[in-house]
Amino acid sequence: MEVKFHLPGLRRNYPLNVMFIGLLKGHPEYFREGVKIASCFGEFPTSMWNGGRNSRADQCTGDFIKVVIKSLNDWGIPVRFTYTNMLLEEEDLKDPYCNYCLKAAHNGMNGVILVSPLLEDYVRKNYPMMKITSSTCKQIKGVEGVNAELKKGYDMVVLDYNMNNHFEELEKIEDKSRCEILINAACEPNCPRRGAHYKHISENQKNIVKNMSLPREQQIPLKPWDCKYCVGTVQNVHTIKDFSTYVSPEDIWEKYVPMGFQNFKIEGRTDDLFVVIEAYVHYMIKPEYQGEVRLRLIRHLEDAKVLQVNIPGA
Repeated sequence: MEVKFHLPGLRRNYPLNVMFIGLLKGHPEYFREGVKIASCFGEFPTSMWNGGRNSRADQCTGDFIKVVIKSLNDWGIPVRFTYTNMLLEEEDLKDPYCNYCLKAAHNGMNGVILVSPLLEDYVRKNYPMMKITSSTCKQIKGVEGVNAELKKGYDMVVLDYNMNNHFEELEKIEDKSRCEILINAACEPNCPRRGAHYKHISENQKNIVKNMSLPREQQIPLKPWDCKYCVGTVQNVHTIKDFSTYVSPEDIWEKYVPMGFQNFKIEGRTDDLFVVIEAYVHYMIKPEYQGEVRLRLIRHLEDAKVLQVNIPGA
């Protein structure tokens, strides 16, 4: 039995992900039964085609991109680009940075998570070895919609988080092995503004990239997002346990896996490292080892100078 987890982040979380992958290889006894790291997803900031979460970090170098892709692929782990910007136009397909990233990963092992039909056609034509995932950002409703999406030739379909725990409906999905469950969604269940939020992120992402080549006085102001459905605090696996969309580790092994689901997505590519560590430990580490693994990861990140612990008064 394989229980496949898809980890967030190719830039900020890359050191953590590499450490966690190494931990699984070196100490499988720490992990719950059948855990496998099936991919790392995200983007190399700052990508115009990025969606779902905004990024505005410095542009990654070509060498860094190649090193990350090669190191993950050498571990046997695919890279999946989260290119879910839903407002792309024909001229945006020429973006040199995003095309560079696809070329660097175009080896038959890696993939792209997509929303835009325009970008999907472009990727299928120009990068035919890239595996294509249908994004949760499409917000596909109902079993009929999911089954129709599965027939379109996607490598994977990420389900809308509002389907979580509706087991009578989930049972009717025809190819559960190609479905991916978003297990720790931080959004309020059934948020009526989720689609509008994705479009807002897409618009801002395009302007973030445009602003990188403009002097400060000519930069396009980014639109703020204000939503009464946002709780105003940083969510984590402990604060979302009362959400109807929360999937517990017990549910994964006792309900989802026996039904035929194998793929589970952990969101968090823009969360701080402590929130991401907590999600990894919560879902993938046996309860009796969670404290030890949590401390081990934090100390390794401190040794690698990814985290800095200051001495009080120093």
